[in-house]
Amino acid sequence: MASHPYSRLPDHCFWRQSIEIKAPGDVDPVVSSKFRLNQSDKIATAGSCFAQNIARYLRKNGFNYFVTETAHPLINSHLAEQFSYGMFSARYGNIYTSTQLLQLLKRAYGLFTPAEDVWIRDDGRFIDPFRPRIQPDGFASADEYALDRKQHFSAIRRMVEEMDVFVFTLGLTEGWVSVEDGSAFPLCPGVAGGEFDSRRHAFRNLRVAEMTADMREAFHFIRSRNPSVRFIVTVSPVPLVATAEDRSVLTSTTYSKSALRVVCEELAASYGDVAYFPAYEVITGNYSRSSYFAKDLRSVTEEGVAHVMRLFMNHYTSADAAQPSAPAPADTSDRAVEARDQLAAMQKVAEVLCDEEALAR
Repeated sequence: MASHPYSRLPDHCFWRQSIEIKAPGDVDPVVSSKFRLNQSDKIATAGSCFAQNIARYLRKNGFNYFVTETAHPLINSHLAEQFSYGMFSARYGNIYTSTQLLQLLKRAYGLFTPAEDVWIRDDGRFIDPFRPRIQPDGFASADEYALDRKQHFSAIRRMVEEMDVFVFTLGLTEGWVSVEDGSAFPLCPGVAGGEFDSRRHAFRNLRVAEMTADMREAFHFIRSRNPSVRFIVTVSPVPLVATAEDRSVLTSTTYSKSALRVVCEELAASYGDVAYFPAYEVITGNYSRSSYFAKDLRSVTEEGVAHVMRLFMNHYTSADAAQPSAPAPADTSDRAVEARDQLAAMQKVAEVLCDEEALAR
């Protein structure tokens, strides 16, 4: 038989050898890693709700999950989670889009102040338009709101300047912005605060070139203040809960995730210190026959998260690190869900706090 380039390729290049004949839990699309993390590295996270799973596993396995904005010591862990402390490295809630990330960095350093910077409810409570669900019932006064924002921005600056690794999970292409200055909101105004006004608020569905430019600028911004930082980018496997496009949410989900995946590819191919981790492929790959999604076909099961994090720990942590163990169920981190059918055992879903869920109906 004549020799050709494919005859010399390793098994991971072939579907049958690396996917078809493998047990689902043994499928490993990572192949290699650009760098390794050790247990002393300060690892910060941000992004969509799926990113919270990385934080849980890092903590459980003795890694230095870097949190710069913490609750008061007298507040118990359950209440702290309700107020979004510790879900990410700082109390910024979900950062779904590249534009949100870039603007947050600029706001933290005083380089951008949105025109629509506070929402005041009818009862006089203050809501942060860019963190609308981090404070149950909002802030009691303008002073409390301003003080919390000042502390928040200080925590972000510390994170940027001291972290060794930044893990960012891109979640959405769709979002709403201020017509006046382009400020990007995590949720459409009116959903969790504020009032929607078609004259002041506009829908945007980001394109690959826009998101790639945002991310490049964000990485440059961070590197200029922390030259040794490394980046890991991922794509959330969780489908959109709703779309503002006049089309099926399934079609919008396919566009969104495909575009985000291309952005990650562009970034990882361009920089030696930016790695792509294929959490999206592990959860959504057809080899699992959708077993990594719960009955709602959106929520990721704990089994799926465990597969993702096993690969992450194997490929991106130092050789002397302990093998990953799943976090024990916590008050709001894990919960039992309905059986997939009457014969199936109860299945655990990795529960995360997700602002987008406010759109569900």
